[in-house]
Amino acid sequence: MRIIGGEYRRRWLPILDSPGLRPTPDRVRETLFNWLAAACPGARVLDLYAGTGALGLEALSRGARDAVFVERDPQVANALEANLATLGATGRVETVDALMFLERTASPFPLVFLDPPFRQDLAAASCAALETHGWLTENAFIYLETEREHLPQVPTTWRLHREIRAGDSIGRLYRRTASPADDGC
Repeated sequence: MRIIGGEYRRRWLPILDSPGLRPTPDRVRETLFNWLAAACPGARVLDLYAGTGALGLEALSRGARDAVFVERDPQVANALEANLATLGATGRVETVDALMFLERTASPFPLVFLDPPFRQDLAAASCAALETHGWLTENAFIYLETEREHLPQVPTTWRLHREIRAGDSIGRLYRRTASPADDGC
């Protein structure tokens, strides 16, 4: 996997060969981070179902001040920690199930990446937990990647900002608003 832009641009990082591990493609990351150009610098980032950490690492490369990566597989989490160390990047890896992590006391994030394993029906529960447990700042951006045929249920306070299709997946960037009646975007 390579970092597309920012401080660590063009750096190649090894990824573990693990079933279901699928880094977000370069083209999708490039488009996403063009959309988020003003949101990354200085942001705290939460990368749920982190896997390779491609999205959180890209955010750190583009000026995010800190990232929390949540990955339940210990081997994948160790590989992600090694990549953070290689880059000298500021981040923390939590080796725990994402839904269990979201049950903890929240510290709101302005930027969240949510890329649950496909065909395990985790998107709706994860979105609901982010919203109801206080994990999002008032105008947070939430990037949700799901299988193409899946139309996710998201909280009424989230507004679709942009979307991109690639292969068998679709990425949707949402913007959280202050209330369901507020159009905010």
